[in-house]
This record gives sequence, structure tokens and C-alpha cells, in this order.
Amino acid sequence: MTAALALRGLVVGHGGAPVLHGVSFEVDEGSVVALVGGNGAGKTTLLRTVSGLLTPTAGTVHLHGRDLARVGVEDRVRAGLAQVPEGRGVITELTIEENLRLGGLWRGDPADLRAALAEMEELFEPLARRRTSLGHQLSGGERQMLAIARALVARPRVLLLDEPSLGLAPLVVAQIMRVLRELCDRTGLTVLLAEQNVAGALSVADRGVVLGLGEVVADRPAAALAQDETLRHAYLGF
Repeated sequence: MTAALALRGLVVGHGGAPVLHGVSFEVDEGSVVALVGGNGAGKTTLLRTVSGLLTPTAGTVHLHGRDLARVGVEDRVRAGLAQVPEGRGVITELTIEENLRLGGLWRGDPADLRAALAEMEELFEPLARRRTSLGHQLSGGERQMLAIARALVARPRVLLLDEPSLGLAPLVVAQIMRVLRELCDRTGLTVLLAEQNVAGALSVADRGVVLGLGEVVADRPAAALAQDETLRHAYLGF
């Protein structure tokens, strides 16, 4: 398969202290890769490096074969990369529809934007019911759906998700995971999913990459990781 995202020897630090130590792996086009590990493993640092918010001191990031070393955040978005950060970054003073439109601001075709908005309301039915509700009126699950939908309105080729299940009810988590899997299978979307909910992430992932103290401990098919008792007890917490 073709790699949508390829990381090679990434070294990244905060304040001079390395957080990632030569991280390398690939995310195949149209697949879901679960990036798992405990607090402090380096998951968020890695996603922020891919999206351009952090600069590596060594190593490379390639998006569909394009070296992103000198590509800024906005140009990475235009190249097909989107990130949903931890914390459900919804603008609470705006309505659901206004938040969604922000995700497609740079798109030049109004008809394409309307089609993208309609698709998000079909995928996330609670958003369609409450399109005029303000962000602060939404439940945690609805805010997470909105944050993901806003990123998807830009029609990215690669989506980075940081802890999307954090603080959500199991039924909401299952719905979000199902939608992501459906999109990958139907549209060829590629997802790199950083999660502490390891069982949930591996249940929809094709592969799992385990980070431990900034290093890749394992990179295997998701089902194989879920069955590896040694890794589960040492790094995955279930």
C-alpha cells in the first residue's frame, strides 16, 4: 500500500529536553492507525509535529511523498492535513453551523461547501438537529462530534485526532469510532488516532503503534497488539 504519512527518525523536544527519540513509522492511505501509550509517551508531541505546530530537531515528515520540512501550518491544511486537538476546540460563542463553515473557509466553491456541510449533518445526526445551537449549549459528545466534523468539512486526506474519546460516554465513543471507520472505508480518508482508550482505538484500527517514553515500542496489526498480553500489561493498561 501507498503511505499517506511517513515519519522518519523524528527527534522533538521541549525546552531542550527530547520528547521523541528517533520515531519512525508509516500510515497507509485509507487506513486507521492507533497511536497508543500512557501519559508522557509523546503522542500529542508527535501529532503537533506532523501538523507543523512543533519543529523537529531531526527527522522528516512526508505527506503523500511531499517533505513538510518547510511547509507551514496553513499550507499543510491546503495539502490535505487536518488535526482535531485534545480538548474539543469548539468556538462556544458560535452556532454549530457557523463552526462548521469555519472549517471550509478556504474552499472557493460555495456548492462544494454546502455539500460538505450536508455530509457532516448526515454523518453526525445530533448536529443536524441542533445546527442553530451555540457551542456552549452542547454536551461533551456533541462538541467532539462538531470538532471532528469541522475538520472534515475541509475534506482532508489525512486526519489527526488527539484523544477524541476523553471524558465521553462509551456509546458516544462507539459512534465516533464507527463514523471514522466508515469514512476510511468509503472515502479513503487516512486517520492517525492518538488514544488512551486503547481497546476502543484498536477495535477500529488497522494497525497500532505503541509509544513508550518517546520511542516506538511496537508497530503491529491492531488485532495482534490487542492480544499481546505482555504489551497490554506493560504499556496499554488493559
